[in-house]
Amino acid sequence: GVKNGALMAAVECFDLQIQGRGGHGAIPHQTVDSLLVAAQIVNALQTIVARNLNPLDAAVVTVGKLAAGTARNVIADSANLSGTVRYFNPQLGGYFRQRMEEIIAGICQSHGASYQFDYWQLYPPVINHDRMAELVRSIAAQVVETPAGIVPECQTLGGEDMSFFLQEVPGCYFFLGSANPELGLAYPHHHPRFDFDESVLTMGVEIFVRCVEKFGNSKTF
Repeated sequence: GVKNGALMAAVECFDLQIQGRGGHGAIPHQTVDSLLVAAQIVNALQTIVARNLNPLDAAVVTVGKLAAGTARNVIADSANLSGTVRYFNPQLGGYFRQRMEEIIAGICQSHGASYQFDYWQLYPPVINHDRMAELVRSIAAQVVETPAGIVPECQTLGGEDMSFFLQEVPGCYFFLGSANPELGLAYPHHHPRFDFDESVLTMGVEIFVRCVEKFGNSKTF
């Protein structure tokens, strides 16, 4: 899999603590329900991609963790959320932090809750240089012999720290298909049974070596 331009997404992370006021589940008017506030924030954050971004700019806001409460009849005094943000367009850098905090602050204020919001960037997007991608594509066409061949427009909102290298030097990050259903090696990333067919590594080495040879011997690249 090889693609010009944005191949993988920027990765940004956040932690949010909501502080309310706990109490008995039968007397909610004496409390500030942090779990209710958290639920509204989770829903509202999804409007950023759905209603604030250009629909042609792919992005994701995921709340992957929500923890609150200790008993079924007690209104939780605090709630903790954690999640990740992904996008391809470098011009969106800094936008999600600002928009998310605007939403969080507004919902917390409306309920009388307070919050602590921590947000940080892990990786920028992986953006392949056009000529380097064409170099890899031309070599892969000679090396790859599997039925799937070359996937020209592969793209994922996963992230990769190769992005830091590509900000400094023109290059290309590409994928090697490593699944083999016949050997039971077809589980996705982060699956507890994930593994891959190591025979693909020989193909990867050959692509790298041939790219170096062509790059060194050609004035085109």
